[in-house]
Amino acid sequence: MAKTVLVIEDDGPIRRGVVDALRFAGYSVFDAADGATGLEIGISSDVDMVLLDIVMPGMDGFEVLEELRKVKPAVPVIMLTARGAENDRVRGLKGGADDYVVKPFSARELLARVEAVLRRSAERPRGCRSIVIAGRAIDFERCEVRLASGGRRELTTREVELVRYLASNAGRTISREEILARVWGLNGNVTTRTIDMTVARLRDKLDDNNGENEVIVTVRARGYMLGPFDAEAD
Repeated sequence: MAKTVLVIEDDGPIRRGVVDALRFAGYSVFDAADGATGLEIGISSDVDMVLLDIVMPGMDGFEVLEELRKVKPAVPVIMLTARGAENDRVRGLKGGADDYVVKPFSARELLARVEAVLRRSAERPRGCRSIVIAGRAIDFERCEVRLASGGRRELTTREVELVRYLASNAGRTISREEILARVWGLNGNVTTRTIDMTVARLRDKLDDNNGENEVIVTVRARGYMLGPFDAEAD
């Protein structure tokens, strides 16, 4: 069954070119010329991905992303940004975007990004209440981990939220800045050092400090990701 992509872009020629490229590649496409209309379609329709322009009159891409994430936190979003707008790209990623494409872009590049993000999102657990990873069973509802040795350890709500967010972004390295935004809510008293300390405590509870770090993997200079796991759905 063809995947459905929503294109939200106020520039008519760009929007039509993206829509044509996606349809030629076999995707089903919705499109909108402004943020408010796009958000309405994104919430009311069954879409597999959103391509979202940032600079639009009225409701801009950041506002659309924020509102969309409240209703559909798992739908993948690729931001369309202007060349050199690094701050926009960082803000979009912190806000929950999965990737970005810099204008001007080729149809080939765009389709490659769409395919890559859809492939990653297919691995994300939906409605996941627990995961089993490297012999540990992490129960999000009970806030505990059952170790391979049979022991149980309690987890804090924040530790559970961190693992759940990493699990919901399987296969992707999550920067400390994104974790601050998505798990901590960008609390002004929180620094990236706080995240590292939380990860260290969590690794102790998970017996993940043997040097291999099978559960929470550190990607040098980039952030953290979760190792391979099995998910149990609600």
